[in-house]
Amino acid sequence: MTAQHEEDELAQGDLVLVTGATGFVGAAVAKAARAAGYRVRVTARQSSDRRNLAGLEEQAVYLDLAEPDSFPAALKDCRYLLHVAADYRLWVPNEAAMRKVNIDGSIALLRAAQRAGVERSIYTSSVAALGLTDDGSPADETTLILPAHHVGAYKRSKYDAEQEVRRLAQEQDIVIVNPSTPIGPGDVKPTPTGQMVLDAARGKMPAFVDTGLNVAHVDDVAAGHLLALTQGRSGEGYILGGEDLMLRDLLALVAELSGRAAPKLRLPLAPLMPLAWAMERIAERTGKTPLMTPDILRMAKKKMFFSTHKARTELGYAPRPARQAVEDALIWFRKEGRLT
Repeated sequence: MTAQHEEDELAQGDLVLVTGATGFVGAAVAKAARAAGYRVRVTARQSSDRRNLAGLEEQAVYLDLAEPDSFPAALKDCRYLLHVAADYRLWVPNEAAMRKVNIDGSIALLRAAQRAGVERSIYTSSVAALGLTDDGSPADETTLILPAHHVGAYKRSKYDAEQEVRRLAQEQDIVIVNPSTPIGPGDVKPTPTGQMVLDAARGKMPAFVDTGLNVAHVDDVAAGHLLALTQGRSGEGYILGGEDLMLRDLLALVAELSGRAAPKLRLPLAPLMPLAWAMERIAERTGKTPLMTPDILRMAKKKMFFSTHKARTELGYAPRPARQAVEDALIWFRKEGRLT
């Protein structure tokens, strides 16, 4: 198969392995692949929350990125791999454990896919692995990457993993996708962003910091994975983003759709640093995820704005407005009884 794929070259009914389908983005990818006519096999660990596998339970197989012996059986007879699984946490007590999964596990899985005869793999990276502009303008796939951009264990692991995947793509057919900040239905955990939306909808976010992020509907991110499978070029990366918003504007949007007043208080970052440091020290002793850490505050100094031009022009990616993502997330949270 050549690096440039046309959609009609993919026979409907081909078996696709989707890792991470118990998670927010992975579940959306698995459902989108099934809706597109692929036969879908999903992976789960024994300890995974399986609520997102509704309708896919019979296709679930065991796979743990920390256990390479679990790879061959999961990959058997698969034509394509959509590798979405990752350890996504903004704070971890043990960075080495995260790196073992996000870097070592991902590379081992992609190599195992090649040995198993998988024709093309999609590797889900993150905009966290990309560079940022100094002036806050949207970054793209070519923006210069500096070490200062990769604050925190997760960002470092995703950057290092993507560099390894790019080298591996010289030997096998791999397309990289870089989702931004997904919002929408199916956020069962929820993700840190989903929790923020929930808190804002409950009136528990009275203040904000001066930062910005790129918001994408989770179903658009899922659709982008399938577009990358059919249209992407091997070794290339594609930002699967949506709309750039200041945090205050996102919270105001959530408040509007929830019938609440928008937060008015802007918190300066510098005075929060001692509190964040103390919270992290407490977390190290208790093992409980802190509300705030110095790394989170350092990340907030940069606006995480991104351009989707490459994905739009090469893949046909067409993200919807952030309002739709927030609306659909709130509808789902209400249906699940998280909002009353």
